Amino acid sequence: MAELKNFLDADGRLVQFPAKRKMKLEALVYLAEKFETGRKYTEKEVNELLLSWHTFRDPATLRRELYNNRFLGRDADGALYWPEKAEE
Repeated sequence: MAELKNFLDADGRLVQFPAKRKMKLEALVYLAEKFETGRKYTEKEVNELLLSWHTFRDPATLRRELYNNRFLGRDADGALYWPEKAEE
């Protein structure tokens, strides 16, 4: 995860979403670790948590990437999300 530091600011927030798959997955692992195991989150709570861990103001893309890469699960209507795994 040391390579990810190039994408983080002094407060540990992601300053850009990496384009290369390997780094993108490292960023997703990093963000997935911010979610509490066993807790369910509303879409609004997911967005708020993600906004606090990145600076480029695009929680929808990050939420979608976390879901598509199976770091977050969600119910059929997308109202609730939960962490699926913390690492790749």
